Amino acid sequence: MAKTASVDPLSLEQQVCFALAVTNRAVLAVYRPLLEPLGLTHPQYLVMLAMWDHQRSDRGDAPLSVKQIAAMLQIDSATLSPMLKRLETLGLITRRRNAADERATDVSLTEAGTALRARALDIPPAVVARLGVELTELEHLRDALTRINAAALAVGALQS
Repeated sequence: MAKTASVDPLSLEQQVCFALAVTNRAVLAVYRPLLEPLGLTHPQYLVMLAMWDHQRSDRGDAPLSVKQIAAMLQIDSATLSPMLKRLETLGLITRRRNAADERATDVSLTEAGTALRARALDIPPAVVARLGVELTELEHLRDALTRINAAALAVGALQS
C-alpha cells in the first residue's frame, strides 16, 4: 500500500492568502502598461469604472458621494480622497461640496471622463489576451472571488 504524503497546512503553496497576493501583483502588472496610455493607475481605473457604472445606471445624472464610491470599492474615504484629487487634476471628474450637507462631497464625471470610457473599452479584452486564459475561466474565478469576499465581509472583515 502506497503512503500518501500528508499535506502541511502551513505550507506556503497551500495558503489561499499567498495565491491571492501573488496573483494580485501579477494581474496588476498586466494592467499597468495597458492603463498607462490612459494616464491611470489601477486604483484610479477602479474609481473610473465605478463612475462609469453609475453614469450608465438609472440615476446616472446624479453625482456620487465620496462615501458611495468608497463603499462601492470597499475602501475608506481617506484612501479614496487622494485618488479623487488626482482624477480631478487630470480633468476626469469634478468634486463639489453637497449643497444639503457641506460635510459630504459629490463627485461627477467631466466630458473628458465620460469620453475616456470609449478608450477604456480596449482594456478588458487586452487583459484576457495577455493572460492567455479563457474568458469563461476568468468569469468563474471572478464569481468565486465575489463569493469569498461576501463570506469574509459576513464574518466582519473590513470592519473598523
